[in-house]
Order: sequence, then C-alpha cells, then structure tokens
Amino acid sequence: MDPTFVQNLHALLAQSTSNDTVQLKAATAQLNREFYKNAACIPALAQIIASSPEQPVRQLAAVELRKRISQNSGDLWLQLDSDQREQIKAKLPEIVISETNNLVRHSTARVIAAIAYIEMPMGTWAQLMPFLEQTCLSPQAAHREVGIYILFTVLENIVEGFESHLQSFFKLFEKLLQDPESAEVRITTVRALGVVAQYIDTDDKADIKAFQNLLPAMINVIGQCVEGSNETGARQLFDVLETLLILEVPLLGQHIPQLAEFLLRVGGNRSYDPELRVLALNALNWTVQYKKSKVQSHGLAPAILEGLMPITTEEEPEDIDDDAPSRSALRIIDCLATSLPPTQVFPALRQLIQQYFSSADASHRRGAMLALGVSVEGCSEFMTPLMSQVWPIIEAGLQDQDGTVRKASCVAVSCLCEWLEEECAAKHAFLVPTMMQLVNDPITQRSACTALDALLEIMHDVIDQYLNLIMERLVGLLDTAPIPVKSVVIGAIGSAAHASKDKFLPYFAPTMDRFKHFLVLTGEGEEQELRGITMDAVGTFAEAVGKDVFRPYFADMMQQAFNGIELGSARLRECSFLFFGVMSRVFGDEFAPYLPNVVPALLQSCKQAEHGEEEHLTISNPEVAASFASGSSPANAIAITDEAAVNVDDEDGLDMDKLLDVNSTICIEKEIAADTIGTIFAATRRHFLPYIEQCTIELVGLLPHYYDGIRKSATDSLLEIVRTFYELSEPQEWQPGFANVVPLNQRVQELINHIISPLLEMYESEDNKKVVSSLCVGLAETTNKLGPAFLENRLEHFANIAIQVLEQKAICQQDPDQDESEDAPEDSAEYDSILISSAGDLVAALATALGPDFASGFEKFFPLISKYYKKNRSLSDRSSAIGCLSEIIGGMKNAITPWTEPLMELFYRALSDEEPEVQCNAAFASGLLVEHSDKDLSLQYLHLLAALRPLFVVAPEAPAAKLNARDNAVGAVARMLVKCTAAMPLDQVLPVFFEALPLRNDYLENRPVFRAIFHLFKTQPAVLAPYLDKLLHVFAFVLDPTGPDQVGDEIRAELIALLGLLNREEPAKVQAAGLTPFVPGQ
Repeated sequence: MDPTFVQNLHALLAQSTSNDTVQLKAATAQLNREFYKNAACIPALAQIIASSPEQPVRQLAAVELRKRISQNSGDLWLQLDSDQREQIKAKLPEIVISETNNLVRHSTARVIAAIAYIEMPMGTWAQLMPFLEQTCLSPQAAHREVGIYILFTVLENIVEGFESHLQSFFKLFEKLLQDPESAEVRITTVRALGVVAQYIDTDDKADIKAFQNLLPAMINVIGQCVEGSNETGARQLFDVLETLLILEVPLLGQHIPQLAEFLLRVGGNRSYDPELRVLALNALNWTVQYKKSKVQSHGLAPAILEGLMPITTEEEPEDIDDDAPSRSALRIIDCLATSLPPTQVFPALRQLIQQYFSSADASHRRGAMLALGVSVEGCSEFMTPLMSQVWPIIEAGLQDQDGTVRKASCVAVSCLCEWLEEECAAKHAFLVPTMMQLVNDPITQRSACTALDALLEIMHDVIDQYLNLIMERLVGLLDTAPIPVKSVVIGAIGSAAHASKDKFLPYFAPTMDRFKHFLVLTGEGEEQELRGITMDAVGTFAEAVGKDVFRPYFADMMQQAFNGIELGSARLRECSFLFFGVMSRVFGDEFAPYLPNVVPALLQSCKQAEHGEEEHLTISNPEVAASFASGSSPANAIAITDEAAVNVDDEDGLDMDKLLDVNSTICIEKEIAADTIGTIFAATRRHFLPYIEQCTIELVGLLPHYYDGIRKSATDSLLEIVRTFYELSEPQEWQPGFANVVPLNQRVQELINHIISPLLEMYESEDNKKVVSSLCVGLAETTNKLGPAFLENRLEHFANIAIQVLEQKAICQQDPDQDESEDAPEDSAEYDSILISSAGDLVAALATALGPDFASGFEKFFPLISKYYKKNRSLSDRSSAIGCLSEIIGGMKNAITPWTEPLMELFYRALSDEEPEVQCNAAFASGLLVEHSDKDLSLQYLHLLAALRPLFVVAPEAPAAKLNARDNAVGAVARMLVKCTAAMPLDQVLPVFFEALPLRNDYLENRPVFRAIFHLFKTQPAVLAPYLDKLLHVFAFVLDPTGPDQVGDEIRAELIALLGLLNREEPAKVQAAGLTPFVPGQ
C-alpha cells in the first residue's frame, strides 16, 4: 500500500469534515476525481479506519468504504486481488471489536455487511458466521453489542444464503433477548428478528413456530424500553412490531390478545412519555387493522374499548396536526368500528358512552361524545334502530354547561349527519335552532358551523323554513369571524344552496358579491384554504341556480380558477379541478372553449412527482413509504436504496423524514384531477375527443400508484371514458346474449383493449376494498351500457372477480392470520358489505347483458349470492342479496324457470324479514319471478298475497323504506294480475290494490301497475266500474304536468288513449277529475 496515497486520502477526508463549505466542496471533488475510482482506495480506507486518531475521519472513512465496496455491484471490490480482499475481511472484525466509538463501530459493521453481500453468495467468507456467533456469545457486553449489530446489518443486506441458518439464529436470539447486562444487545436482537421475519415463508411451519416462541421475550424488551424512557430504542422496536403486523406470514398468531393487552397498558399509562404512548397506540391500531380476524375471533373489542375510553378523556392539543394519546385512542375506536362487525363494537361502546356521559367530570363527557362521533362511520346501519336511545345523549351534550362537551357534541352531530342522513334530517326542529345558537358561542363557533354545514347538506325540502334565518346569521359571520371560521361558514352556505336548489335564487347575487374578495386571496395557509372553499361553494351555487342565472359569472369564475392553479398550492389546484368538473356538468357544450387550458392542467397534475420522489432514490415499497409519511400505515420495512443499491441509514447523515415525506395533499390533488377527466369528457362529449388518447395513457399510468384514492379515481374515469366514447360511436341497440352480438365500433374496441387489461392487472394485486368495489360497480355500469359485446373474451375475467369477492377470497379480503380451513366469518364489518353489494351489481349486469345465456353462470352464482341472505347477516348483506337476485331475474327473463322454487322459497323468507328495505326488494323480486317464470305459480297466489298484504299497511309519515316496500308490493300484485288474473280473488285484491295508488315513492313500479290496469280494462272492464272515480284521480295525479314524469312516454300514450275511450262513456267524470285537457282531440 502506497503510504503517500493513504496520507493524501486521510488529509482530504479530514478536509471533508471541515465546516468550511468551500474546502468541503474542493475535497469532495478531488476525492471523486483522484481516489474513489481507484480500487486502491478500499484497502486505504480500511487502514484509515484502523489507524486514524481522529474519530470524524474514521467515521467518514467507514461510510465511504461501504459506498465504494457496494457501488456498481461490487465492481471496485472485485478488482482487488483475492489476497487483499482476504486481508481486509480478516482485519475488519478486529477493527470493529477494538473500536471505542459507537458511531464508527456501527458504520464499520455496515462495511462488513456490504462485503458479506458480495462474498456470502459466492461462498467465500466461511469465517464470518463463526466469528459473529462467537462475538455474540462473548462474556464482554461491548463485544456482544458489536456482534449482534454486525449480524443485524448483515441480515439487512443479504437475502439469500441465510435460510439454512434460521433455526440456529433463533437459538442464539433466545439467549440474547435475555442479555443480563446490555439493553442494546436486547434491542438489536429484536431488530434482527424483525429482519429475519421477512425471510420466513408461510410454508415454513417450524420457523414460524420458533419465531412465535420468541414473541413474549420480544414484547418484554419493548416494555423495558418504554419503562426506561429509551425513546430511540422504543421507536426502533415499535417499527419492528409494525413490520410483523403488515407481513402476510402469520407470525403473531395466538399472541394477539397478549400483544393488544400490552400495547393498551403502555398506551394508557400516563406516567410514560406521551410520544411513546402514541407509538404503542399506533401499533394497537395496526393490530386491529391487520390482524382483525384474530381480534374478532378472540372478541377483544370490548376490552380494548374499555382501555381506550379513559385515554379519550385526556387533553387534546390545540394544533390539529399534533398527535396525542387521546387522538390515537379515538383513531383506534374508529378503526374498531370500521374493521370489525358492529355487533362486537357498538353494544360495548354504547354502555361505555352512557357510563362516561353520566360522569360529573366534563372531560369524561367530552370523551364519550367524541367516541360516539368516530364510531358512526362503521356502525351506522347497526345504530339506526338504536337512535332513539342515542338522541337524548346528543341533545344533552349540545346543551352541556361545559364548552368542550358542547364542542365535542357538534363533532358527533357532523359524523351522524354524514352517515345517518334520514335520522338527522328528521331532527331538524331541534338541531337547526340549537346549531344557530352554538354558532354564536366563541367556544363552539367553528365546530357548530361544521355541524351546520353537514346538517344543511341533507335537509333538502325542510330547509325552506330556515333558509332566511340561516343565511342572515351565516352571512353576518363573514364580517366578524376569524378566517378558519369563515371557511367553515362558506362551506355551510354552499350546503344551504345545495339543499335549497332554486330557492337559493334570492340570496345568490348578494352572496356572490360578498364572496368576491375571498376569491383573490393569495396568502399561504388559512387564506388559500378560504379561497379554495369559496371556489367550492360557488360551484355549488351554479348547480343550485342553473346555468342561465350563473352565466354572467361563468367567465370570471373560470379565470379565478385558472389563477388559483398558478399560485403553486396543491389545495387550490384541487379546488380548481373540482370547479372545472362542476362547470362542465352545468354548462356542457359551453364549457368546450376552456378545454385547451383545462385538460393540460389536469394532465400536468397527474404527471407531477410527489414531494420526496428523487430520481436517484427508489423506495422498495412505495405504498408503505407513503403510508409512513401520512400516518396511515406502519412505518417500517422500507429499504431505501441509492444508485449503488446499498442501505441508507441515518448514520450516514441522511434525513429519512425528508426522504419519506410523500406529500398527501399532492396525492389528493392527483386523485381529484384523475376523477375530473372522466367527469369533463362525459359533460363535453365530442369536444373532448382530441384529448382522449393522452388522458387514457395518463390514467392507465396511474393504476399502479401506491395511493388507493388515485387508483380508484383512475379506474372510475377510465370506465367513464369507455362508456362516453361508446355513446359517441352512435351504436345500435344491443340484444341480450351472445347469439346476435352487435359488434363494437373498431375505435371503441381498441380503447377498451387498451384500458381493460391494465384494470384486470391492477385487480390481481389490489388490496383496497374501496378500489375493488369501485371496479366492480364501474364494470357493471359499463356492461349494462355496452351489452354482450363488452363481455366477449372478458366474461370469465369479470365473473371470476365477482366469484372471488362473493367467496371472500379476493386479495383485499384476505387475512393471513385466518386459518385456511376456516370460512370467512358471516358477521362482518359494514364496509365489507359494500364490497359484497358491488360484486352483486357486477353479477346482475352480466345477467342483463347475457339474458338466457347466463343460465349456466347462475348455477354457480345462486348459492354464492343466496348465502348472504341469512338472519345473522347484516341488513346490507340481506338486502343486496335479494336485490341482486331480482335484477338477475329481470335479466334472464324466462330462463330463470328451473330455479323458480328455491327462489320463491327464499323470497317468502325475505318478505317476513324485520327490515322494510329487505321486504321492499323481496316484493319486487317475487313479482318479477311471477312475471318471468314459465312455471305455473297460480296455486301459490293466495300464499304470496298473504305474504305481501302486511306491506300495504303503512302510515303516511312512515320511513321511506316502508313506503318503497308498499310501492314494490303494489307492483308485485300488478304483475300477478297480468300473469294470471283468474287466480286472483279480485273482490278482495282490488280494493287494497287501488287504495295504495297513486304510487308516491317508486315511480318505476307504475309500469306494471298501469299494465295491470290496461289489462283489466281490456279483459274485464266491469270489475273496474266501482273504482272509476279513484282511477281517474290516479290518472290525474300521474299526468300532472307540474310534477315529475311518473309513467314514461309509452304508458302516457296508452293512458291518454284510454282516457279518450272513457270520455265517450263518462265525460262528466273525466271532466270532474280535471282530465278533459288530456283527452285526444280536445
């Protein structure tokens, strides 16, 4: 080794540690130019690590040596002759053992790992493993610390070649986890086990068992870190724990109850550092999310809730972005509610809420209200029948003497309005005045405005009586309230416009005048947020008042939206894109001149890199990286590599937070941009054609994106593009079945080919239920639009998606901790029901497009769908199962005949269901089965009429579901009348039948109703004579030109023809009913 080379290298390294930027740059340039391209730098750097008296130089030498060894797949290292390599391999273990500085030791350990990465697969470093084992078992704690750290770094780097050593590692790690002297040994051992976990396959039963045996000791080490306030160690070990939670191999197995209990104990201990408590609670959140089958099968939710409720009573930080144990606890309650069956969550939570709300301590009452609020999303359906017991708590909370309780109650009302619309809208007489009062209270002002915003959005007709008061109060706040409150107020005004529609007209112009100066704000943060929300509200105004009234503002508002894009704010770009979507819907063709400016902005957004994406860095699991940054998924198991494919760690001075700071606001902006593309094409149609190819390519490119919202939007827009492009091809009307398929336009076929393959590829690895649900609904809508031609060469793919979801075997439904032999539990989370319903939509669409050709498919699907109609299934599951079968019958027509008996038996059970929503679908389904089956069901008529009869008894103020059920029962009786009038006891049926008319809710059922009326007029007019006055009243109701179209053109024409006949026989009665103007020739 040339001593001068070593001296010069040492001098330049020393210069590189200087604080003088000029010297640092000069040294770095010279090192890269004269030293680092020469293989001789490797032994020279090793010598410097061994001999330099300066710790910063030794540290830098170790960092640089690792880089030189690793770069270009070990090219420089392999240029050294084998003797030199052997010398360095022999020397480095000695150096690392004798090094006194921890940082240098760790960096040198990473050098050993980098060499091992090259040499171990070649089988040329047999001495390494014995050395490491010997060092790990050394009587000296410092040596053990070095040994396990080297082993940890080697394991991090080498994927192959260690599988055969796993069992010996487990024996070694078992001893090290109990190290009597060194916490560092114990912590690094847990970290090493976190790496080993990633090598274990599902089939490696012995390794899984050995790993599971070490879990109690690993949990103990985490507990020791927390108790000893070792924040660094605790963070590292919670990272390991989160790695274990997201791995698909069921390593945690039966230890989940103990793990949950441990995490809850740490999270609830107020003597521990709040940050460490948050880490423990976050890990508990992932436990619920990723190990829900074990949490469910062990029935852990009540105990977890009991441990969380005291934490919800702790103080919340002022800053909405700051984390705290109380916020983490509420997140877990939310996660329990959305991940588990509500039967396991809400009964226990309701008891706790009642207990805490009756406390004299205001913080307990506040915690109870917030817990109620976060649970609504996942338990809304389950809560609906219990709301009479929930409202008294809400009402008391809104009037509580403590401001923080009133504020929390407003938050709960916001959540209830989002998920329980009908129940909240029915409470308007209490909620509106109460919210108006709380809007004046400085403590609750912002929360009350948010709640009012949510309430107004769902009030619809009843808003009229409050509109003047609401607008007066809200507009007044625009002068006096602070900016954050103004933002919420403007959102509430937008919701008022949305609910009141054209009744908003008197307030439109004055409000626009008040909004003008908010639309030109440019300050970052609050000002831009206010500007964006104002833009959203203006879009809502346009939809409320219509294009003719809004037209004078159109051009100016579009310009403001373009200006917003230029301000460099992702939030403002998102608001501008939403505004473009609304304007395209409102103005249609008139929006076309803006497309040359709008579409490039949308495409630019889709193409932009999220903050933190650097070309020279690749994140091996970008989804985990994104979630790490956004706090939505475990933060670990991420190997970040630079060009030389080496592990980067914070000891090299890199800021990991910056590397992983994936900007969620840009992801949301992209999601909105992708969604808006489909919206604008559907609205502007032919004008958009020049942009289709470019937009399609960009959207297809977003399908593998790590953020699920972007994948969902891209999916929705791509299928919207297919449907709109098809409509523009002026297609012939298709007929069900493959016998007479109308070929698709060639360009439409090419577009479909370009889009469907990537969508199917996305599905193969899609782990998000909302994305799969959206794909099922989108494919169903597209199949219904394009017919059987869309299914050619794709039917099997689409059917398989539906089968997998209905069998609960899709990737997004899988839980690695669930035993393969077990069926998925029948009691499931409400979100799971949405996915099942979406798969049902897809099956129904296949039946509609294939008609009788679906018979062989129905053989497979009938048991899969009907299993969701069981008493212990959720309302959604039961309702969607019957609804899906009714749509299939409508599609297959008489090909359904072979299944008539089992279907009718199922529908009888559903007609006696306790829920009107299910009864409604069952009435519709049974009517369709009677209509389409070739099997003679006349002998069952009396039985079926008896089953339908209770649905006719409905109070006028009954919920919509009961009114819909009655209308569907009327439709079913109408179908029975047409199919076999002779089997109907008309003297008993007709009075009840006509008494239920006119239909008030489900106008589609007017078609069978009027077919039955026309049929009776043609075949047995005498039986209708006693009911003529009633029928004329019904005719007048459905023909009323001031109301919505209730019957469609075909029935309207036949009805008017019938009126002509009736007018000849009973002109006075026709005139008395006000129908003379409709009589032909009048």
